Amino acid sequence: MNPIRCFILDDEPLAISLLTEYTKNIPHLELVGASTSAIEALQVLTVEPIDLLFIDIQMPQLTGLQIMDILGDKTKYIITSAYSEYAIKGYEYQVLDYLLKPISFERFYKSIQKAKDYFHPQALPTPIPKETGDANFLFVKTDGKLIKIFLKDLLFVEGLKDYLCLHLKQEKIIILDTFTELEKRLPATDFMRVHKSYAVRLDQIDTIERNRLFIGNQIIPVGKTYIEQFQRWIKNHQ
Repeated sequence: MNPIRCFILDDEPLAISLLTEYTKNIPHLELVGASTSAIEALQVLTVEPIDLLFIDIQMPQLTGLQIMDILGDKTKYIITSAYSEYAIKGYEYQVLDYLLKPISFERFYKSIQKAKDYFHPQALPTPIPKETGDANFLFVKTDGKLIKIFLKDLLFVEGLKDYLCLHLKQEKIIILDTFTELEKRLPATDFMRVHKSYAVRLDQIDTIERNRLFIGNQIIPVGKTYIEQFQRWIKNHQ
């Protein structure tokens, strides 16, 4: 099966970095190039055969809709945008999918499966690879930016109503997210929910005392709902 040749066009370098890392984890994707400039991208896309273009909508030189007007059916599109209002308009261009930022790897993978079904309709589905893989990092959105954090630096996560505070070795970052969504992105072998308001990186625990644990000077309670699972983990590591 020939790989799907793709190109990324987005005026946000961090968005390009994230999608580039995602493409590396999917073997049937071949990333031909990426650009933050619509003009530069057009120079490539008008001469280079591309199967699939990941395209942002709001860009300073030309919008994604204008670029799709120019390229027409030369390629297929997956729109990547922070704004949902372009979804209906985007589908007039027969896009394969519409990804709303911030984009999780799971959602990206599902989108690529749609593309794979389109380009290789007889191909069998392949198992989903782990997001973290060799990269062992994730991007989180805060203050309108996507920030890369390495999982080895994440000590624990604290819930703050509608927000989460990521306690890193050198700093704290507050993000608008839920434990449910974040836990999907954290490797279960390294992180565990120990309280309704806390999830911890297990290899960073210094001391355990009854129903609480210590990471540095931070005291973290272990909730009744989570104590049995936590005690099983302790038993396996004694």
